[in-house]
Amino acid sequence: MDITISKKLLKDLKGYQIVGRHSAVKTCLWLKKSLKDRGVCYKQKFYGIKSHRCLQMTPALMCNQSCIYCWRPLELLDKLEGWDEPEFIVEESIKAQHRLLSGFHGTPNVNKKKLEEAYKPNQVAISLIGEPTLYPMLDELIEEYKNRGFTTFVVSNGTNPEVIEKIEPYQLYISLTAYSEESHLLLNKPSKNYWEEINKSLKILSDKDGRTVLRLTLIKGYNMKAENYVKLIEKASPTFIEAKAYMYLGYSRLRLPKTAMPEHADVKLFAEELSKLTGYEIKDESPISRVVLLA
Repeated sequence: MDITISKKLLKDLKGYQIVGRHSAVKTCLWLKKSLKDRGVCYKQKFYGIKSHRCLQMTPALMCNQSCIYCWRPLELLDKLEGWDEPEFIVEESIKAQHRLLSGFHGTPNVNKKKLEEAYKPNQVAISLIGEPTLYPMLDELIEEYKNRGFTTFVVSNGTNPEVIEKIEPYQLYISLTAYSEESHLLLNKPSKNYWEEINKSLKILSDKDGRTVLRLTLIKGYNMKAENYVKLIEKASPTFIEAKAYMYLGYSRLRLPKTAMPEHADVKLFAEELSKLTGYEIKDESPISRVVLLA
């Protein structure tokens, strides 16, 4: 079993802790802010999780799409032979979180009680980089985290409906930017045309017993007509919809202009129109993250 991580990738993944052969952990901006009592992630505001106790990770440093709006490096693993076991990934991801947290002990203005609690994460966001459904034991990984007292959020691009059908996280996201086959090919730059698979995943979402989310990543000038999403929302029937702005960050700046990033006011107008068309109601918003929650 062998894995090759390019030198370029290691440079691009500064701040990440590589776990085993194909996984990674990174502390997010909002965990750092929360430790200093300077704000919390919109997921805490919307869903009640604690930002400082959230472990952000991926079990798959790889993706089957090259989305034009992705801020992460698109060149991921060069080679992979064999997969790490779920128990190993969970154990080592917690250790990786501890290593990342160790640097906060000498940082000014850190809330010591929160830092102590952060060493006992109880929420995992399986959404860091890459596409998590490419890891073949994702269902077992979720169960392993659950067995350790974690709530589990999984964010997927919906290209592997057979995996979407199998997994039962606490909260399951399908991240949607395209509204048609044509826009899928334009915006997602997939390794093959996955539009049929994405539609299957949306249908599966409607049959799930747990909490489901359709996240709409909005790019100004590309996909901000609310009426284009009505049929897809009806198909998925999610518990929640997140209307969220594309953020002009990282590698996406090489592919999109800064004007493609909507203002929060643009997102709010989109959400209001979507509400009128679908019957979903606006429940909350986070202007700093440019996101509106509908339910």
